[in-house]
Amino acid sequence: MSAIKYNKKGFKKETLVYLYEQLAKPRIIEEKMLNLLRQGRISKWFSGIGQEAISVGAACALDQDEVIFTMHRNLGVFTARDMPLDRLFCQWQGKRLGYTKARDRSFHFGAMEHHIVGMISHLGPQLSLAAGVAMAHKLREQGKVSLAFTGEGATSQGEFHEALNVASVWKLPVIFLIENNGYGLSTRPNEQYACNDLIDRAQGYGMRSAKIDGNNILEVYSTIKKIAEEMRNDPQPFLLECVTFRMRGHEEASGTKYVPQELMDEWAKKDPIDNYEKWLLKEGLITEADIKALRDRYKKDVQKAVDVMFDEPEPVADTEEELADVYQAHPPAVHAGEAPRKEMRFIDAISDGLREAMRRHPELVLMGQDIADYGGVFKITNGFVEEFGKKRVRNTPLCESAIVGIGLGLSLKGIKSMVEMQFADFVTCGFNQIVNNVAKLHWRWGQTADMVIRMPTGGGTGAGPFHSQSNEAWFTHVPGLKVVFPSTPEDAKGLLLAAFEDPNPVMFFEHKGLYRSESGMVPEGYYTTEIGKARQVRTGHAVSILTYGLGVRWAEKVADEMGIDADIVDLRSLVPLDYQAITESVKRTNRVLVLHEDTLFGGIGGEIAGWISEYLFEDLDAPVMRAASLDTPVPFAIPLEQNFFPLERMKHQLSRLISY
Repeated sequence: MSAIKYNKKGFKKETLVYLYEQLAKPRIIEEKMLNLLRQGRISKWFSGIGQEAISVGAACALDQDEVIFTMHRNLGVFTARDMPLDRLFCQWQGKRLGYTKARDRSFHFGAMEHHIVGMISHLGPQLSLAAGVAMAHKLREQGKVSLAFTGEGATSQGEFHEALNVASVWKLPVIFLIENNGYGLSTRPNEQYACNDLIDRAQGYGMRSAKIDGNNILEVYSTIKKIAEEMRNDPQPFLLECVTFRMRGHEEASGTKYVPQELMDEWAKKDPIDNYEKWLLKEGLITEADIKALRDRYKKDVQKAVDVMFDEPEPVADTEEELADVYQAHPPAVHAGEAPRKEMRFIDAISDGLREAMRRHPELVLMGQDIADYGGVFKITNGFVEEFGKKRVRNTPLCESAIVGIGLGLSLKGIKSMVEMQFADFVTCGFNQIVNNVAKLHWRWGQTADMVIRMPTGGGTGAGPFHSQSNEAWFTHVPGLKVVFPSTPEDAKGLLLAAFEDPNPVMFFEHKGLYRSESGMVPEGYYTTEIGKARQVRTGHAVSILTYGLGVRWAEKVADEMGIDADIVDLRSLVPLDYQAITESVKRTNRVLVLHEDTLFGGIGGEIAGWISEYLFEDLDAPVMRAASLDTPVPFAIPLEQNFFPLERMKHQLSRLISY
């Protein structure tokens, strides 16, 4: 292995010395943390020793307001961006002075005031977020780039492919930087990928790429600086592989026994700080006295921050605050529909709502498969390109996870987005981004996740098990998401417009069976329907039917057929639920049927029934009963699908309730 060769051509002395100062700082912090770990005063540490040149080189090469997406070993990014050490250390130790109110650990956080967004444990999702920030820069013609770190292990994830693919198709100014440090925990590269170099993959995306010595601070800095300058004028992504080595365990407890000693010895000779320091001394750019003075100053700064960290008390749990921070506060501003009303089909109300939202929010971006010129498979966005243009109405590759991540990246820069799942069934391909990134972001570090995910859902068309699922209950279990499921054209438009005003992520379910079969009078123009408020469909005294979506139509039909004086409540908002409306209905009838198209086991009906039994037991004259679809996948043949649905079982349950 050859020694590091530095070339100072084109560098000012001030820059060369500054880079050394930035390299030394994270190393001194690490030395302190490892010492504290040995003393048992801290519990965990992810070391980036030996990899500092990549983090420091990247952070120093970019503009201070260009967002960097970090991973475990990028301490040099945080220090180069002058993040307060006391807050940073408190973050690591789970103190409230940190950036997540002690809710998350280590580098699992972001600080937009420093233009840094940290990782989640799933490693790959930050790549798509970086592409989303790059897209915001491109839409606004700002001439800025974003940069996302990833490891060679994470390049095996599907998110890596999806993010690179979309960034290439859309020519987004984002640098994807691979820190190839030789190990994914204990897994070597030959067990991760079969290509010779990871940049070989760039050719398949039509993407420029380069492989450099990640331990050479000048090569890292100059390469990234050059790439960024080119991309600001000519937006397109770049794949950069920085070869380095992880000199310590994945985290300290895992050790390095699986690493051959000769490999450790070989790479120790390429230490990015020792080599650069010796070169600077040789070139007469610094002195031993300069080095000592710098280290002494940094050690004092670090000790001062460590003292703050240990003096900071352990967090005290506040249940109200924990619950309140799951969502960004959003006092509902209800805009009444006072304009003339017009009869619309359910599908036309959705389309009309989208148009009104696009006009009201001039930066709102719609993304989905085939939604541009084709108008979407249901023709909801037909004609949108002519009015709003292809920058705001975007056909996407079949990369659901990346598109959700890009939507979240847009939100980081204050741009609203809508992501359409062509069918709700396809959301599984974006599940990780939704439940682990989008949903948790505000609670973790107070960042807005302002996006709407539209979900054409449900059966009734003989479309079989992959185009007919009702999967809303999956998302009601994820704190941080709001879940909306209208049953009328008026609510479809009003709730959709409310979803776009809400800064929290909203899963917006639209029953395909209602698209062209349900019509009603809908206010023209702009109005909103409050999320979290149920609709009283009809008032009765014999039995309460609590339902939503297509279930509302079933409830009305069966109540009429059976001659039941039913009190029918259209929940329409599943998260948050309108417990007041539920309570009032139960107290009127004392008998309750919870109805939904979703399968019985694990459906939201069980949660509602449980809540009623816990809080309204004394108001009940009979057990709470449920009617739902069979606990099977949705079958294809119409007779089987009709048997799958709860309609006949609903009639049986109502008879039991009435006669109980």
